[in-house]
Amino acid sequence: MPKAINLEKCFGMFQDTFSPKIIGELNGQLVMVVVKCQGDKAPWHTHDNEDEMFLVMDGELEVQEQGGSATLKAGEMCIVKRGTEHQVVPKGLVKLMLFEPAGIEHTGKVKSEITKKSFVRLEV
Repeated sequence: MPKAINLEKCFGMFQDTFSPKIIGELNGQLVMVVVKCQGDKAPWHTHDNEDEMFLVMDGELEVQEQGGSATLKAGEMCIVKRGTEHQVVPKGLVKLMLFEPAGIEHTGKVKSEITKKSFVRLEV
């Protein structure tokens, strides 16, 4: 039977920032939610074999690449192509949905204070 997943309820289930939480899977992709707070804690990094999708649910996120940047607001998304060095910089509190292949390394080969070795699954 289909199950409705309330995204706001998911965001309310955790307090930590810069830490994606799994809320579902489809076709080898993890569906995750994450809250980021202001600052550039996410390091510049690359995913050699995976594209990344950032969907802003609330707030404002700057996605930077070497050739420029895009500022995403609620309801906007962008895809960072594999092999592209990038950094995400939240402007205040930002709620995001991520769609990424299972097995993706959180911050690529770059390790930082926010890097997670694995992701927690929320009971939704």
